[in-house]
Amino acid sequence: MAEDPALSLRVSEIKDPAVLFERYNTEEIRRIERKVRGEIEQKKEELRQMVGERYRDLIDAADTIGEMRQCSESVVQSIQDMHQYCHSLKQGKAGASSCGRESQRQWQEKFYTMASQIKLLLEIPERIWSAMEASQYLQATQLYLLCCHLHSQLQLEAATGGHYSPVLARFPILVRQVATTGHFRSTILLDSRSLLRGRAVSDQAIAEALVSTMLLEGSSPRQALADFLLARKASIHQLLNQPQHGARIKAQVCSLVELLVTTLYQAYAVFYLPPEGGPRPGEGVLSCGMLFSTLDNVTSTTPAAKGSRRVLQEETSTGSWFTYLPSSITEFQPALRTLAQPIQKEQLRETLQQWINTCKEDICRGVGSLLVYVKSLKGLAAIRDAVWDLLSSDSISQHWNTVCQRLLERPLAVWDDFLQQLFLQRLQAITKDETEAISTSSVQLLTSAVRDLEGQTIHTSSGTNPGSGRSSQYEVDVASFLWSESPGDLLNDAGWVSVNQRGQQQQRSGLAMKTQALTPCVQNFCSSMDAKLKARLDDLQHYLPSQDTVSSSGPTEGSSASSFNRFTDSPAVEEALRGGCLACVRHILSSIRSELAAASPHPSLARLSSVLFMARLCQSMGELCPNLKHCILGKQMGSDSTPMGTPRQGKKLGKARAAAEVSPAQAKWAGLKEELLNCSMEAYRIWSSALSKVLLDKFGTALHAESAGAILTTATNWEDLEIQEEAESGSSITSKIRLPVQPSWFVQSLLFQLCVEVNRVGGHALPRPTLQELLQTCLTQALQHYHSLTQQDPSKEGVFPMTQNRALQLLFDLRYLNTTLGSKMEEGKSSRSHQDPRIHDVCDWLESCIDPFDLDVFTPLLNTNLNRLSQRTSVLLGLLMGSEKQFASRSSSVNSQEAYNILPLTSNQIRFGLLPLSMSTVRKSKSASRGSDAPHQPQAPPSSAADGDSFRPGSLFRQLADQEEDSGAQSLFKLSWLSGMAK
Repeated sequence: MAEDPALSLRVSEIKDPAVLFERYNTEEIRRIERKVRGEIEQKKEELRQMVGERYRDLIDAADTIGEMRQCSESVVQSIQDMHQYCHSLKQGKAGASSCGRESQRQWQEKFYTMASQIKLLLEIPERIWSAMEASQYLQATQLYLLCCHLHSQLQLEAATGGHYSPVLARFPILVRQVATTGHFRSTILLDSRSLLRGRAVSDQAIAEALVSTMLLEGSSPRQALADFLLARKASIHQLLNQPQHGARIKAQVCSLVELLVTTLYQAYAVFYLPPEGGPRPGEGVLSCGMLFSTLDNVTSTTPAAKGSRRVLQEETSTGSWFTYLPSSITEFQPALRTLAQPIQKEQLRETLQQWINTCKEDICRGVGSLLVYVKSLKGLAAIRDAVWDLLSSDSISQHWNTVCQRLLERPLAVWDDFLQQLFLQRLQAITKDETEAISTSSVQLLTSAVRDLEGQTIHTSSGTNPGSGRSSQYEVDVASFLWSESPGDLLNDAGWVSVNQRGQQQQRSGLAMKTQALTPCVQNFCSSMDAKLKARLDDLQHYLPSQDTVSSSGPTEGSSASSFNRFTDSPAVEEALRGGCLACVRHILSSIRSELAAASPHPSLARLSSVLFMARLCQSMGELCPNLKHCILGKQMGSDSTPMGTPRQGKKLGKARAAAEVSPAQAKWAGLKEELLNCSMEAYRIWSSALSKVLLDKFGTALHAESAGAILTTATNWEDLEIQEEAESGSSITSKIRLPVQPSWFVQSLLFQLCVEVNRVGGHALPRPTLQELLQTCLTQALQHYHSLTQQDPSKEGVFPMTQNRALQLLFDLRYLNTTLGSKMEEGKSSRSHQDPRIHDVCDWLESCIDPFDLDVFTPLLNTNLNRLSQRTSVLLGLLMGSEKQFASRSSSVNSQEAYNILPLTSNQIRFGLLPLSMSTVRKSKSASRGSDAPHQPQAPPSSAADGDSFRPGSLFRQLADQEEDSGAQSLFKLSWLSGMAK
């Protein structure tokens, strides 16, 4: 609804009435008129009310003025009458004697004396208030005592029977004055004691306030010392009970320290008196004994002191009435009720020590409750540094030791005695809480990762994949992660920053992670934990000395008298973080062990992925969490670089000093790594035992087959060989024999499945002891199955008899398994010392099933086939064979007929590894083996030998080398690009 323009018009805006008739119609003008008339009547009513109220006030004021006029006229008339009466008396007694005039003069002087005292008494309250406003409490006390002295001089105290004294009867105004001065004593005492609580108060002001208290209460210096210390204790309580805020805690702690230090300085300046023969108060650099010097100046009765410190000294030149004051008033000096004895040195020391002990309990309790609100080590370091800056200032540190030695006869370290332990306890509590939070979150992350892996394994085995993360899939099948490409495989600066130049703290490439089989789940867990530990370490560095602090201010740290060394508790600080990190990792390890214990009896397929994840996690935690090492070893020890020199020199020095230089932190770090390794080995042991059980159960089923069909199903093709034998007549007889050249299918399946499973979990990164234990377990269980085969009853119905051919095949299988899965021989020990005795038992049992004459003929040939098979399968079963087994016979095969190129591993890895190397020794060995060692090996058919050569590893490069010898063409390995690549 639109607003009426006539009603919105203000009266003050109406200047020209003619404009209204131009702008508005008649009805609107009438409304404007009614509005204006209404406002006029309203203003009239307001004016009427205001005039009525003011009129009453005016009438009252007029009546008061009239009364004052009448009073003043009556006073003037009385004075005139008195003047006339006195004049008439003077004229009437003009001839009186001189004795009468003298008595009148004395009476007049007495009257003037009383009048001057009354005038002074009337002025003293105003002077007392002025002195109190200027915080001059000693001056106010002196004036109050003078006022009390005037009361006694004028006899203003109430007389017996409740009647006023004669002076009060003549001057009634003094009644109110006497009542007013009675409140000054409590006011001066209250303000003086409140002054004692202040921190920014001068020593002289403290001394004067204490003298005021002593004069008003008649107390002794020991009582004054007690009042001073009680006031400071109340001030400490007031500081501790203030509201807590983050930035205000630092100010509160600094105020407490400043108050404590200032109290001792002022106790020395006010109460301490030097021994006899020492410098008097005020003569040395440090002033002392101000209480006694001030008290002596105020209460001394000597003429010199009276002249220098009189209460009314400043009034000598003001007003003629001052000359009528008696000498007892003008020379008034306050006096103590008892003699002020100096405080003995022992009493002063005991009192101060007792006060310090009491305040120490209060400060420790109060500051401890304040520090609860500090949530970071950075905040603690800021408070500590502020206290250090305060105690290192020249005003405090210059004479601190001197004051403490004279007052307490011992040094007083404020930080060490009061605050250091509180800060250390709070630091330990913060570190414990944070590390417990890290351990809790890490355990939660571990539990969720384990559950995701178990769910991913179940879905994978059942053929369903509900869109889970790729990282969980990589954890189930590590080989798919190792052979997949990702953008982060190589870092952006990989072209110009070598691996040796890249520090541990810098980012590692994805390819480096894949070489160690560190899956994304492991990387995510370790990176999350490392980031949290780095935050803890960075927060801790605020409390520890930095390199700049150590190099610049380290030698002078704590050199000032009252200052302290901020970093004396650095070992305890690092120990707190070290203990927290150790507890954190051990909590994680306990969770991992509980998970392993739940999976250890009979782990399912879903559990094995999580077991392997925990094994890899424990194996790589120390490497992928470099900040864990820094937290345990400390910043300096964790960041120390390796000593300069060759690696061999470093190893020699390390071996020589290893036992002497191992610190407790390094021992704890080594112990933690040992715990991680043991937990990792335990997890790998669970996996290896479960894997060997599954594979060897299938192996045992096939080995113990009782039907001929099942045995033939696992049989392999044998090799036909021709051998020449000498008959009794001297002629040579050529005979044809058949021998096994490859193991049975169930043996090949066992080894292949074992190799597949090992590669599927990243076998190249498996710990060597785990792999050896897996192979040894498989060999032991296989021997158990073979041994149980020997225990079968051959007369049992349905059991296939042990024929010679089957015994040959089983003997070949057993020796091949022993060669492939057996442990490496050590130097100086025979192979028989490493073998299970059951191997010889089974071999003897199998050989007993073979004709002895045939066994003598077959044994060399079986050995040759076994060596050839081992060399052919060394690459396929590389992880099972081991680097120490692949080329054990390389030196002995130089002079043999068949020099196999078995892809040797070079000691210096180049960009393209496992390339077949063509060397002159291979050519020489070939030429030498063509005609020299023929009688040592049985002759095989040329076709079979040629076929074998064509399928041997490296045959293509060997043929190229032969062509080079025959045709004299340039060798393939002399080509510039390949030779440069090999370099």
